[in-house]
Amino acid sequence: MASHMWQPIVLVVALCLCTGFAEADRRTLVLVDDLNVTYTHSIFFNSLRDRGFELEFLPADSPGLSLARYGEFLYENLIIFSPAVTEFGGSVDISAITNFIDNGGNVLVAGSPSLDDPLRNLATECGLEFDEENTNVIDHVNFDSADTGRHTRVLVPSKNIVDSSLIAGKRSDKPLLYQGIGMVLDPDNSLITSIVTGSSTTYSHDASESITEYPHAVGKSTVLVAALQGFNNARVVFTGSLDMFSDEFLSSPVQQGIAGGRQFESAANAEFINSLSKWVFKENGVLRYSNVQHHHVGESSPATYYTVSDNVEYSIRIEELVNGQWQPFRASGVQLEFQCIDPFIRAPLKGNKDGVFSTKIQLPDQYGVFKFLVDFRSLGYTFLVSSTQITVRPLTHLMYERFIMCAYPYYASCFSMMVGLVIFSAVYLFHREPKSKAE
Repeated sequence: MASHMWQPIVLVVALCLCTGFAEADRRTLVLVDDLNVTYTHSIFFNSLRDRGFELEFLPADSPGLSLARYGEFLYENLIIFSPAVTEFGGSVDISAITNFIDNGGNVLVAGSPSLDDPLRNLATECGLEFDEENTNVIDHVNFDSADTGRHTRVLVPSKNIVDSSLIAGKRSDKPLLYQGIGMVLDPDNSLITSIVTGSSTTYSHDASESITEYPHAVGKSTVLVAALQGFNNARVVFTGSLDMFSDEFLSSPVQQGIAGGRQFESAANAEFINSLSKWVFKENGVLRYSNVQHHHVGESSPATYYTVSDNVEYSIRIEELVNGQWQPFRASGVQLEFQCIDPFIRAPLKGNKDGVFSTKIQLPDQYGVFKFLVDFRSLGYTFLVSSTQITVRPLTHLMYERFIMCAYPYYASCFSMMVGLVIFSAVYLFHREPKSKAE
Protein backbone atom coordinates (compact mmCIF):
# COMPACT_ATOMS: atom_id res chain seq x y z
CA MET A 1 0.00 0.00 0.00
CA ALA A 2 2.78 2.41 0.95
CA SER A 3 4.72 1.62 -2.21
CA HIS A 4 1.71 2.60 -4.35
CA MET A 5 1.50 5.94 -2.54
CA TRP A 6 5.10 6.74 -3.43
CA GLN A 7 4.77 5.98 -7.14
CA PRO A 8 3.09 9.30 -8.16
CA ILE A 9 5.66 11.26 -6.18
CA VAL A 10 8.53 9.42 -7.86
CA LEU A 11 7.00 10.10 -11.28
CA VAL A 12 6.63 13.81 -10.55
CA VAL A 13 10.23 14.07 -9.32
CA ALA A 14 11.52 12.22 -12.37
CA LEU A 15 9.51 14.52 -14.65
CA CYS A 16 10.92 17.59 -12.92
CA LEU A 17 14.45 16.27 -13.23
CA CYS A 18 14.01 15.55 -16.93
CA THR A 19 12.53 19.01 -17.46
CA GLY A 20 15.43 20.54 -15.58
CA PHE A 21 17.95 18.69 -17.72
CA ALA A 22 16.16 19.79 -20.91
CA GLU A 23 16.24 23.43 -19.79
CA ALA A 24 19.88 23.10 -18.76
CA ASP A 25 20.76 22.12 -22.33
CA ARG A 26 19.24 25.41 -23.55
CA ARG A 27 20.73 27.83 -21.01
CA THR A 28 22.27 30.68 -22.98
CA LEU A 29 24.20 33.73 -21.82
CA VAL A 30 23.89 36.84 -23.99
CA LEU A 31 26.60 39.49 -23.52
CA VAL A 32 25.73 42.95 -24.89
CA ASP A 33 27.20 46.43 -24.90
CA ASP A 34 23.79 48.00 -24.37
CA LEU A 35 20.59 46.32 -23.19
CA ASN A 36 18.74 48.21 -25.95
CA VAL A 37 19.93 45.39 -28.20
CA THR A 38 17.13 43.29 -26.74
CA TYR A 39 14.67 45.67 -28.46
CA THR A 40 16.52 46.34 -31.73
CA HIS A 41 17.16 42.59 -32.20
CA SER A 42 13.95 41.31 -30.64
CA ILE A 43 12.91 39.11 -33.60
CA PHE A 44 16.07 37.04 -33.33
CA PHE A 45 15.90 36.67 -29.56
CA ASN A 46 12.18 35.84 -29.62
CA SER A 47 12.85 33.10 -32.17
CA LEU A 48 15.37 31.57 -29.77
CA ARG A 49 12.84 31.73 -26.92
CA ASP A 50 10.20 30.09 -29.11
CA ARG A 51 12.62 27.22 -29.68
CA GLY A 52 13.00 26.71 -25.93
CA PHE A 53 16.19 28.62 -25.16
CA GLU A 54 16.49 30.25 -21.76
CA LEU A 55 18.25 33.59 -22.38
CA GLU A 56 20.06 35.60 -19.74
CA PHE A 57 21.12 39.12 -20.80
CA LEU A 58 24.08 40.76 -19.09
CA PRO A 59 26.39 43.67 -19.92
CA ALA A 60 29.72 42.33 -21.17
CA ASP A 61 31.58 44.31 -18.49
CA SER A 62 29.32 43.23 -15.62
CA PRO A 63 31.46 42.75 -12.47
CA GLY A 64 29.66 39.52 -11.48
CA LEU A 65 30.06 37.84 -14.85
CA SER A 66 30.98 34.14 -14.76
CA LEU A 67 30.69 31.14 -17.06
CA ALA A 68 31.34 28.47 -14.43
CA ARG A 69 30.82 27.93 -10.74
CA TYR A 70 32.43 25.24 -8.57
CA GLY A 71 33.89 23.63 -11.68
CA GLU A 72 30.54 23.34 -13.47
CA PHE A 73 29.54 25.48 -16.43
CA LEU A 74 26.41 27.55 -15.92
CA TYR A 75 25.49 27.75 -19.61
CA GLU A 76 25.49 25.58 -22.71
CA ASN A 77 25.65 28.44 -25.20
CA LEU A 78 27.20 31.90 -25.31
CA ILE A 79 26.14 34.81 -27.51
CA ILE A 80 28.51 37.78 -27.66
CA PHE A 81 26.77 40.84 -29.11
CA SER A 82 29.22 43.30 -27.57
CA PRO A 83 31.77 44.28 -30.22
CA ALA A 84 32.83 47.47 -28.45
CA VAL A 85 33.67 45.87 -25.09
CA THR A 86 37.20 46.78 -23.98
CA GLU A 87 37.38 44.21 -21.16
CA PHE A 88 35.02 41.49 -20.02
CA GLY A 89 33.78 41.71 -16.47
CA GLY A 90 33.98 39.26 -13.59
CA SER A 91 35.95 36.07 -14.20
CA VAL A 92 35.32 36.06 -17.96
CA ASP A 93 38.29 36.60 -20.26
CA ILE A 94 39.63 35.05 -23.46
CA SER A 95 41.04 32.01 -21.65
CA ALA A 96 37.69 31.45 -19.90
CA ILE A 97 35.84 31.56 -23.23
CA THR A 98 38.31 29.23 -24.95
CA ASN A 99 38.03 26.87 -21.97
CA PHE A 100 34.25 27.03 -22.39
CA ILE A 101 34.68 26.02 -26.04
CA ASP A 102 37.17 23.27 -25.17
CA ASN A 103 34.53 21.77 -22.88
CA GLY A 104 31.89 21.63 -25.59
CA GLY A 105 30.25 25.05 -25.29
CA ASN A 106 28.84 26.79 -28.38
CA VAL A 107 29.56 30.46 -29.12
CA LEU A 108 28.00 33.00 -31.50
CA VAL A 109 30.02 36.20 -31.97
CA ALA A 110 28.87 39.31 -33.87
CA GLY A 111 31.25 42.17 -34.54
CA SER A 112 31.08 45.65 -36.03
CA PRO A 113 33.46 48.34 -37.32
CA SER A 114 33.95 49.45 -33.69
CA LEU A 115 35.33 46.03 -32.73
CA ASP A 116 37.80 46.19 -29.83
CA ASP A 117 40.68 43.97 -28.70
CA PRO A 118 38.88 41.23 -26.67
CA LEU A 119 36.90 39.86 -29.61
CA ARG A 120 39.86 40.29 -31.95
CA ASN A 121 41.97 38.15 -29.64
CA LEU A 122 39.21 35.55 -29.42
CA ALA A 123 39.01 35.44 -33.21
CA THR A 124 42.77 34.96 -33.45
CA GLU A 125 42.54 32.01 -31.06
CA CYS A 126 39.95 30.45 -33.37
CA GLY A 127 41.88 30.93 -36.61
CA LEU A 128 40.62 34.16 -38.18
CA GLU A 129 41.48 37.85 -38.20
CA PHE A 130 39.22 40.90 -38.30
CA ASP A 131 40.15 43.98 -40.28
CA GLU A 132 41.27 47.17 -38.55
CA GLU A 133 38.94 49.33 -36.50
CA ASN A 134 36.49 51.63 -38.36
CA THR A 135 36.78 49.61 -41.57
CA ASN A 136 33.77 48.34 -43.50
CA VAL A 137 33.00 45.81 -46.17
CA ILE A 138 32.40 47.87 -49.32
CA ASP A 139 30.91 46.86 -52.66
CA HIS A 140 30.14 49.47 -55.34
CA VAL A 141 28.23 46.95 -57.45
CA ASN A 142 26.26 44.78 -54.98
CA PHE A 143 24.76 47.30 -52.56
CA ASP A 144 21.32 48.24 -51.29
CA SER A 145 19.63 51.22 -52.94
CA ALA A 146 18.98 52.65 -49.47
CA ASP A 147 22.75 53.20 -49.18
CA THR A 148 23.35 56.31 -51.28
CA GLY A 149 26.76 57.11 -49.84
CA ARG A 150 29.69 54.78 -49.23
CA HIS A 151 28.07 51.50 -50.33
CA THR A 152 28.71 49.72 -47.04
CA ARG A 153 25.19 48.25 -46.98
CA VAL A 154 26.15 45.24 -49.05
CA LEU A 155 23.86 42.73 -50.76
CA VAL A 156 25.50 39.31 -50.86
CA PRO A 157 24.29 36.99 -53.67
CA SER A 158 23.10 33.55 -52.65
CA LYS A 159 25.95 31.94 -54.64
CA ASN A 160 28.38 33.40 -52.09
CA ILE A 161 26.72 31.48 -49.25
CA VAL A 162 27.95 27.99 -48.42
CA ASP A 163 25.95 25.26 -50.15
CA SER A 164 24.79 23.48 -47.01
CA SER A 165 21.14 23.45 -45.98
CA LEU A 166 22.14 22.43 -42.45
CA ILE A 167 24.13 25.63 -41.93
CA ALA A 168 22.59 28.22 -44.26
CA GLY A 169 19.15 26.82 -44.99
CA LYS A 170 17.61 26.34 -48.41
CA ARG A 171 18.98 28.43 -51.23
CA SER A 172 16.84 31.25 -52.59
CA ASP A 173 17.30 34.05 -55.08
CA LYS A 174 17.10 36.66 -52.33
CA PRO A 175 20.41 38.30 -51.33
CA LEU A 176 21.79 38.56 -47.82
CA LEU A 177 21.94 42.09 -46.35
CA TYR A 178 25.24 42.78 -44.60
CA GLN A 179 26.82 45.83 -43.02
CA GLY A 180 29.95 45.43 -40.94
CA ILE A 181 33.62 44.54 -40.81
CA GLY A 182 35.47 41.98 -42.93
CA MET A 183 37.57 38.96 -41.93
CA VAL A 184 40.23 36.69 -43.37
CA LEU A 185 40.82 33.05 -42.39
CA ASP A 186 43.99 31.30 -41.33
CA PRO A 187 44.77 28.91 -44.22
CA ASP A 188 46.57 26.53 -41.85
CA ASN A 189 43.48 25.99 -39.69
CA SER A 190 41.47 23.12 -41.19
CA LEU A 191 38.69 23.36 -38.61
CA ILE A 192 37.40 26.78 -39.67
CA THR A 193 35.47 27.38 -42.85
CA SER A 194 33.88 30.36 -44.57
CA ILE A 195 30.07 30.47 -44.59
CA VAL A 196 29.54 33.76 -46.43
CA THR A 197 32.13 35.50 -48.60
CA GLY A 198 32.18 38.73 -50.54
CA SER A 199 31.81 39.07 -54.30
CA SER A 200 34.67 39.70 -56.70
CA THR A 201 33.86 43.43 -56.40
CA THR A 202 34.02 43.44 -52.59
CA TYR A 203 36.83 44.85 -50.49
CA SER A 204 37.41 45.87 -46.87
CA HIS A 205 38.62 49.37 -46.06
CA ASP A 206 37.85 52.56 -44.14
CA ALA A 207 35.10 54.12 -46.22
CA SER A 208 36.05 57.64 -45.10
CA GLU A 209 39.63 57.40 -46.37
CA SER A 210 41.12 57.03 -49.81
CA ILE A 211 42.88 53.76 -50.64
CA THR A 212 46.66 54.19 -50.53
CA GLU A 213 47.58 50.62 -49.58
CA TYR A 214 46.32 47.23 -50.63
CA PRO A 215 43.16 46.46 -48.58
CA HIS A 216 43.16 43.85 -45.84
CA ALA A 217 40.74 41.67 -47.81
CA VAL A 218 39.70 41.83 -51.44
CA GLY A 219 37.15 39.92 -53.50
CA LYS A 220 36.05 36.47 -52.43
CA SER A 221 38.81 36.29 -49.83
CA THR A 222 36.72 38.77 -47.83
CA VAL A 223 34.92 36.56 -45.30
CA LEU A 224 31.68 37.85 -43.81
CA VAL A 225 30.60 34.83 -41.77
CA ALA A 226 32.87 31.99 -40.62
CA ALA A 227 32.28 28.83 -38.59
CA LEU A 228 34.55 26.66 -36.48
CA GLN A 229 33.80 23.12 -35.30
CA GLY A 230 36.31 21.61 -32.89
CA PHE A 231 37.25 17.97 -32.57
CA ASN A 232 34.99 17.89 -29.50
CA ASN A 233 32.14 19.09 -31.77
CA ALA A 234 31.92 22.49 -30.07
CA ARG A 235 30.70 25.08 -32.58
CA VAL A 236 31.69 28.72 -32.93
CA VAL A 237 30.35 31.23 -35.46
CA PHE A 238 31.92 34.63 -36.17
CA THR A 239 30.31 37.38 -38.19
CA GLY A 240 31.47 40.94 -38.68
CA SER A 241 27.94 42.35 -38.68
CA LEU A 242 25.79 42.82 -35.61
CA ASP A 243 23.24 44.61 -37.80
CA MET A 244 22.47 41.49 -39.82
CA PHE A 245 20.62 40.13 -36.74
CA SER A 246 18.61 43.34 -36.22
CA ASP A 247 14.88 43.66 -36.79
CA GLU A 248 15.53 46.18 -39.57
CA PHE A 249 17.74 43.83 -41.57
CA LEU A 250 15.41 40.88 -40.99
CA SER A 251 12.26 42.54 -42.24
CA SER A 252 13.02 45.61 -44.40
CA PRO A 253 12.72 45.44 -48.22
CA VAL A 254 15.90 45.68 -50.29
CA GLN A 255 16.71 46.66 -53.85
CA GLN A 256 19.90 46.31 -55.81
CA GLY A 257 21.52 49.72 -56.13
CA ILE A 258 22.64 49.40 -59.74
CA ALA A 259 20.39 50.65 -62.51
CA GLY A 260 17.48 48.30 -63.07
CA GLY A 261 18.30 46.30 -59.97
CA ARG A 262 15.79 43.80 -58.61
CA GLN A 263 13.65 44.61 -55.62
CA PHE A 264 12.85 42.11 -52.86
CA GLU A 265 10.24 42.26 -50.11
CA SER A 266 12.95 41.27 -47.65
CA ALA A 267 16.50 40.01 -47.63
CA ALA A 268 17.45 36.40 -46.92
CA ASN A 269 18.62 37.28 -43.40
CA ALA A 270 15.66 35.74 -41.55
CA GLU A 271 16.01 32.30 -43.14
CA PHE A 272 19.79 32.38 -43.03
CA ILE A 273 20.06 33.42 -39.37
CA ASN A 274 17.42 30.92 -38.32
CA SER A 275 19.40 28.06 -39.87
CA LEU A 276 22.75 29.42 -38.70
CA SER A 277 21.58 29.70 -35.08
CA LYS A 278 20.13 26.18 -35.20
CA TRP A 279 23.45 24.88 -36.44
CA VAL A 280 25.70 26.69 -33.97
CA PHE A 281 23.48 25.67 -31.02
CA LYS A 282 23.42 22.03 -32.20
CA GLU A 283 19.82 21.77 -33.23
CA ASN A 284 20.93 20.68 -36.71
CA GLY A 285 23.64 18.40 -38.02
CA VAL A 286 24.18 16.34 -34.86
CA LEU A 287 25.04 12.65 -35.25
CA ARG A 288 25.42 9.79 -32.80
CA TYR A 289 26.20 6.09 -33.16
CA SER A 290 25.30 2.92 -31.29
CA ASN A 291 25.07 -0.86 -31.61
CA VAL A 292 28.52 -1.45 -33.12
CA GLN A 293 28.82 -5.13 -34.06
CA HIS A 294 31.36 -7.36 -35.80
CA HIS A 295 31.40 -11.11 -36.27
CA HIS A 296 32.32 -13.86 -38.71
CA VAL A 297 30.18 -13.99 -41.82
CA GLY A 298 27.33 -16.41 -41.20
CA GLU A 299 27.49 -16.01 -37.42
CA SER A 300 25.79 -13.60 -35.03
CA SER A 301 27.91 -13.62 -31.88
CA PRO A 302 30.97 -11.33 -31.75
CA ALA A 303 34.39 -12.93 -31.91
CA THR A 304 37.06 -12.34 -29.28
CA TYR A 305 39.72 -12.53 -31.97
CA TYR A 306 40.06 -13.22 -35.67
CA THR A 307 42.51 -15.17 -37.81
CA VAL A 308 44.20 -13.82 -40.90
CA SER A 309 42.05 -13.91 -44.08
CA ASP A 310 38.81 -14.42 -42.13
CA ASN A 311 35.57 -13.11 -43.67
CA VAL A 312 34.04 -10.59 -41.27
CA GLU A 313 30.81 -8.60 -41.20
CA TYR A 314 30.71 -5.15 -39.53
CA SER A 315 27.71 -2.93 -38.76
CA ILE A 316 27.02 0.34 -36.93
CA ARG A 317 23.81 2.27 -36.26
CA ILE A 318 23.94 6.03 -36.94
CA GLU A 319 21.21 8.52 -36.00
CA GLU A 320 20.67 12.21 -36.76
CA LEU A 321 18.96 14.81 -34.57
CA VAL A 322 16.05 16.29 -36.58
CA ASN A 323 13.61 18.71 -34.94
CA GLY A 324 14.57 17.46 -31.51
CA GLN A 325 14.04 13.78 -32.41
CA TRP A 326 16.62 11.13 -33.23
CA GLN A 327 16.00 9.64 -36.66
CA PRO A 328 17.91 7.10 -38.79
CA PHE A 329 20.73 8.77 -40.69
CA ARG A 330 20.51 8.45 -44.45
CA ALA A 331 23.59 9.45 -46.39
CA SER A 332 26.34 8.10 -48.58
CA GLY A 333 30.05 8.42 -48.05
CA VAL A 334 30.28 6.54 -44.74
CA GLN A 335 33.18 4.09 -44.90
CA LEU A 336 34.98 1.57 -42.70
CA GLU A 337 38.73 1.44 -42.24
CA PHE A 338 40.48 -1.65 -40.95
CA GLN A 339 43.81 -0.36 -39.80
CA CYS A 340 46.93 -1.12 -37.87
CA ILE A 341 48.78 2.21 -37.76
CA ASP A 342 47.93 2.58 -41.48
CA PRO A 343 44.69 1.43 -43.13
CA PHE A 344 44.87 -2.04 -44.68
CA ILE A 345 41.28 -2.02 -45.95
CA ARG A 346 38.80 0.73 -46.83
CA ALA A 347 35.26 -0.36 -47.59
CA PRO A 348 32.04 1.67 -48.10
CA LEU A 349 29.26 1.13 -45.59
CA LYS A 350 25.76 0.71 -47.02
CA GLY A 351 22.89 1.99 -44.90
CA ASN A 352 19.32 0.75 -44.63
CA LYS A 353 16.10 2.50 -43.64
CA ASP A 354 16.85 1.95 -39.94
CA GLY A 355 20.17 3.77 -40.12
CA VAL A 356 22.25 0.59 -39.84
CA PHE A 357 25.39 0.75 -41.99
CA SER A 358 27.13 -2.55 -42.73
CA THR A 359 29.70 -4.23 -44.97
CA LYS A 360 31.60 -7.49 -45.37
CA ILE A 361 35.38 -7.64 -45.68
CA GLN A 362 38.10 -10.25 -45.85
CA LEU A 363 40.86 -9.58 -43.34
CA PRO A 364 44.37 -9.13 -44.71
CA ASP A 365 47.07 -11.78 -44.53
CA GLN A 366 48.69 -9.89 -41.67
CA TYR A 367 48.41 -10.51 -37.96
CA GLY A 368 48.59 -7.96 -35.15
CA VAL A 369 46.36 -5.54 -33.19
CA PHE A 370 43.90 -3.89 -35.56
CA LYS A 371 40.87 -1.67 -35.16
CA PHE A 372 37.61 -1.11 -36.99
CA LEU A 373 37.44 2.66 -37.54
CA VAL A 374 34.51 4.75 -38.77
CA ASP A 375 35.57 8.39 -39.12
CA PHE A 376 32.77 10.32 -40.83
CA ARG A 377 33.29 14.01 -41.53
CA SER A 378 30.93 16.01 -43.69
CA LEU A 379 30.22 19.73 -43.87
CA GLY A 380 27.46 20.66 -41.46
CA TYR A 381 27.58 17.47 -39.39
CA THR A 382 29.32 16.77 -36.11
CA PHE A 383 32.41 14.59 -36.32
CA LEU A 384 31.50 10.93 -35.84
CA VAL A 385 34.36 8.63 -34.80
CA SER A 386 33.93 5.01 -33.72
CA SER A 387 36.97 2.84 -32.99
CA THR A 388 36.82 -0.85 -32.01
CA GLN A 389 40.04 -2.74 -31.30
CA ILE A 390 40.44 -6.39 -32.23
CA THR A 391 43.27 -8.95 -32.39
CA VAL A 392 44.13 -10.80 -35.59
CA ARG A 393 46.14 -13.98 -35.02
CA PRO A 394 48.25 -16.02 -37.46
CA LEU A 395 47.23 -19.50 -38.60
CA THR A 396 48.05 -22.34 -36.26
CA HIS A 397 50.11 -25.26 -37.57
CA LEU A 398 46.94 -27.35 -37.89
CA MET A 399 45.29 -24.73 -40.12
CA TYR A 400 47.81 -24.75 -42.93
CA GLU A 401 47.09 -26.76 -46.10
CA ARG A 402 48.90 -30.07 -46.32
CA PHE A 403 49.62 -29.76 -50.01
CA ILE A 404 49.54 -26.62 -52.09
CA MET A 405 49.33 -26.53 -55.86
CA CYS A 406 52.29 -24.25 -56.42
CA ALA A 407 54.60 -26.73 -54.63
CA TYR A 408 53.73 -29.76 -56.81
CA PRO A 409 56.96 -29.51 -58.88
CA TYR A 410 58.96 -29.61 -55.69
CA TYR A 411 56.97 -32.59 -54.42
CA ALA A 412 57.66 -34.37 -57.75
CA SER A 413 61.39 -33.65 -57.61
CA CYS A 414 61.55 -34.91 -54.02
CA PHE A 415 59.78 -38.17 -54.82
CA SER A 416 61.78 -38.63 -58.02
CA MET A 417 65.01 -38.35 -56.01
CA MET A 418 63.71 -40.91 -53.53
CA VAL A 419 62.75 -43.32 -56.31
CA GLY A 420 66.09 -42.73 -58.00
CA LEU A 421 67.93 -43.43 -54.73
CA VAL A 422 66.06 -46.72 -54.26
CA ILE A 423 66.80 -47.82 -57.80
CA PHE A 424 70.43 -46.82 -57.48
CA SER A 425 70.76 -48.66 -54.15
CA ALA A 426 69.18 -51.78 -55.60
CA VAL A 427 71.43 -51.73 -58.62
CA TYR A 428 74.49 -51.05 -56.50
CA LEU A 429 73.74 -53.81 -53.99
CA PHE A 430 72.57 -56.58 -56.30
CA HIS A 431 74.52 -55.98 -59.42
CA ARG A 432 77.45 -58.38 -59.97
CA GLU A 433 80.12 -57.99 -62.54
CA PRO A 434 80.57 -61.05 -64.81
CA LYS A 435 83.68 -63.28 -64.22
CA SER A 436 86.43 -63.17 -66.76
CA LYS A 437 87.50 -66.32 -68.83
CA ALA A 438 90.89 -66.36 -67.16
CA GLU A 439 89.25 -67.04 -63.86
